[in-house]
Amino acid sequence: MIRLKDIAEQAGVSVMTVSKALRDEPDIAAQTRARIRTIADAAGYVPNHAARALRTHTTRQFGLIISALTNPLYIRVLMAIEEQAHEMGYDILFAQTMNHPGREEAVIRRMLARRVDGLFIRPVYRADNTAAIYEELKRQGTPTVILGHRALFCSDFPSVQTDDLASARSATLHLLGLGHQRVACFTGPTFSPWAQERYEGYRHALHDANLEVDEKLVFQAGATIEEGEKAALQLINEAPGATAIVAANDLVAIGAANILLDQGVRIPEDISLIGFGNILGAAHYRVPLTTVRQPKYRRGITAMESMEDLLAGKNPDTKRLAAELILRDSTADPPKK
Repeated sequence: MIRLKDIAEQAGVSVMTVSKALRDEPDIAAQTRARIRTIADAAGYVPNHAARALRTHTTRQFGLIISALTNPLYIRVLMAIEEQAHEMGYDILFAQTMNHPGREEAVIRRMLARRVDGLFIRPVYRADNTAAIYEELKRQGTPTVILGHRALFCSDFPSVQTDDLASARSATLHLLGLGHQRVACFTGPTFSPWAQERYEGYRHALHDANLEVDEKLVFQAGATIEEGEKAALQLINEAPGATAIVAANDLVAIGAANILLDQGVRIPEDISLIGFGNILGAAHYRVPLTTVRQPKYRRGITAMESMEDLLAGKNPDTKRLAAELILRDSTADPPKK
């Protein structure tokens, strides 16, 4: 195994000079740094990260925990965080919770055992107001950024989230502005703050239009294509007279559209449909989907900015990012009677 001492002998410098050069310390001349790196690369030198961690008390690693890679909303968030981490000289350890609190606790503990320098977590939302693993993160002082809305159990940590209330209000107002009076809402998971905000945005828009919420038009839909399909079947069976739907996210909207179109319901001629998230498939669906475009890449950049503040001993505020309504073919005026 090639050691720093071997490189130092070849370069005719001290071991300390080699160590500083390989860490890009500014007090080493650029020419000397380049010569040492050339020798190290030719010799196949690989830094001993474990030894460095013992010396510096840092691992140059972040833990990144989300619900599942199958959720298309996180691809660009992950890309932004990884790119920024790479520029900072950090590696990323990745894990999925599959939306199970027990698995979430297990993967967080594994990250802590690896002594990561910070954590990015998309929480598993639940009814409980406290969670032991988040209390432990607080006690240990682990720099932690919440990817998404905070709930009570993780309210002590900074977060980066989309302004879902304003976005859902804007989406609903768009439908009302087209002349729809019977707008259904396919809500998200019960305990998810983002789903609650989107429902509140729907309610606010109706209030702005002097309309009352009709509970016959509110359907519990969850967050997946399959749950969107079930909600659409329920809407068809109950026939509440809806001429438009605001869905909790794009997956729910696509699931609902699958059922509606297969049942001969035309979109948007018979019923308009709006999603949320602007996943890649939204623009390329059978009927290109009107949706709310979340600033996914910017969320990742902003999350890393909050992490840098935490590492510097600062207390970053929670950041709420604006979203944008993207109009496509799935919304139109209500059908003429």
